[in-house]
Amino acid sequence: MNKKQLQSEQTKRRVADAARALFVNKGYKATSIEDISEATGSSKGNIYYHFKSKEGLFLYLLDEWEQEWEVKWQENVSHYKTVTDKLYGFAKQMVLDDLNHPLSKAASEFFNHDEKPGDVEERIIEMVQGHLKFNQDLLQQGIDNGEFKAENIECLAIILESLVIGLSHMSRQLKLQNAIQLYQQAIKIYLYGIANPPH
Repeated sequence: MNKKQLQSEQTKRRVADAARALFVNKGYKATSIEDISEATGSSKGNIYYHFKSKEGLFLYLLDEWEQEWEVKWQENVSHYKTVTDKLYGFAKQMVLDDLNHPLSKAASEFFNHDEKPGDVEERIIEMVQGHLKFNQDLLQQGIDNGEFKAENIECLAIILESLVIGLSHMSRQLKLQNAIQLYQQAIKIYLYGIANPPH
């Protein structure tokens, strides 16, 4: 990397860090490119050079968050003996690293914000597809090793993702331990249902 590229990367990092702090403190909608420009001393043109839009900048931060999540998952996954254990571990990590993430409130605003450019919508679809692929791979392991019945894996993956998204909206006000218990109870119901077996 030459000196100019290095300076460009440093500027990009400085903008991303400042934007992250603003999104955390002010929220997604209330943070403007002007705020980010003021916080970094970078011109709006310079910010747009690195990130095409405010949405593009936020997606960059979400990508970093996803990468951090993946690193933590890889660190923990070897401790789980079964896929069932992995699902409970997944639930716990969703609480510890997603529900409590500094950007979680801003992310909720971002995803519920109506107007998004086409390229941003495409990127969001890609992220969701990535989540579904993760779920499918995990569930397929359970089917392959005989833990789970061979059901329609695409449906199971969507149900799991929907469960997690719903829980994230419903448990923001809960204490950490209560949120973990709720998520793990949801995984238990997902795995075993609530109906008594017929007599």
